[in-house]
Amino acid sequence: MRGSIFIKIFLGFWLVSIAVLGSWLLADSYIETLPAPEQQHRPPQDPPQRFVLRLIYAMQNTPAEQLPAIIEKAKSKHDINVWLLDRQGRDLLEQRVPAKVATVANQLRGRKRRAFARHREGPLIAHSVNLFDGSPRRMVMMFPKPNHQIIGLLIANNWLRLLLAILVSGLICYALSRMTTNRLRDLRHASRKLADGDLHTRIHVRDHGGDETDELARDFNTMARQLETRMREQKQLLSDVSHELRSPLARMRVALALAMEDEHLRLDLLGRMDNETVRLEDLIAQLLSTQENSLPLDKHVDLIALLYQLCDDACFEGNQTAKKVTLSTGLAEAIVASSGDLLHKSFENIIRNALQHTPEESEVRVQVIDTAGSYQVSIEDCGPGVKEQDLQRIFDEFYRVDSARSRDAGGYGLGLSIAHRAIVQHGGALTAENTRKGLKVIARIPK
Repeated sequence: MRGSIFIKIFLGFWLVSIAVLGSWLLADSYIETLPAPEQQHRPPQDPPQRFVLRLIYAMQNTPAEQLPAIIEKAKSKHDINVWLLDRQGRDLLEQRVPAKVATVANQLRGRKRRAFARHREGPLIAHSVNLFDGSPRRMVMMFPKPNHQIIGLLIANNWLRLLLAILVSGLICYALSRMTTNRLRDLRHASRKLADGDLHTRIHVRDHGGDETDELARDFNTMARQLETRMREQKQLLSDVSHELRSPLARMRVALALAMEDEHLRLDLLGRMDNETVRLEDLIAQLLSTQENSLPLDKHVDLIALLYQLCDDACFEGNQTAKKVTLSTGLAEAIVASSGDLLHKSFENIIRNALQHTPEESEVRVQVIDTAGSYQVSIEDCGPGVKEQDLQRIFDEFYRVDSARSRDAGGYGLGLSIAHRAIVQHGGALTAENTRKGLKVIARIPK
């Protein structure tokens, strides 16, 4: 709790509130004491000093004919009774003088100019005044009794008012601090659950709006979703890699066992084992190529010449099933930066993938056009296409549109993933879309 942000915010709010309230109370008390040096003798029941001073000032500076209006206003507006008594105890306005009023007025003798009295009907204050015409009078004011004792105590006692203000401000500051730190507390609990492996952890927060803590919660949820997706993909990748490695290893173990039992088949089985070893090396090389993050673009390649060569190779491969691969472009050359044979492998994978999925006696069309700042290469087959929700997933490792196809027929599922990563490393983009004929893969490579 020593470093709790809640405690810091709460104490900060509360101390500021106390400082403001204390400053106000001290200033208020100081101002009230300025006109009346005898303030220290005031009892707890003393009403607001400034109102008394204003009323005394009005009595001393108003002609006698206007005094009834002032006294009536004090009675009607504030329920305060006022008497102006002479030396014989008679009221200037000829009001009846109760005994309690006469008693407090008789306390004003000698140099004593102020007196107080407590009564069940309300507090009384007596003050010596000189009227407008200079005649001395004893002014007695009887204030109404507070409706509630607690309210009366609050009115009379500054320190009690300060204590109540501190308690109320403490409750308000506690609520504000808790509202401010609730989201941070939720974020702390969620992050701990996420660290413990619960990848489904989310913070309940509105989709839009709110303050900075709501934005932080939404960012946490986004991070958690991405982390869950990445972990799921990694597990799937590990599962697929394990399956791909297990198959050739199993065949090699079978071949080795047969070779040990039958000497006549040993050479054929060794050849079989060599083929499986080559397949393993090829698979590992492809896996490593999908994990490379950056490569130096240290050579230049002519896309037109490269694609002509790849289309010729694909046509030769597709002759047995009457499949054709054609290239159409109006460009004589298209020079781009590359690294080794990275682009060669990328476009070979894309074209062979299209050739594999296009039906017999059909055509794969390759087109190259010059766009603003880049070259666009599109490869379109005449196959069945891909579901819309799978268009981006076809570039994931080991992803196969038809999960029922055998792995021997379908390859490793790494070709488009390698191509996607390679073209992104060139600063370009690789996308796919369905057309009326089939699937079109579009590559954009910067010049």
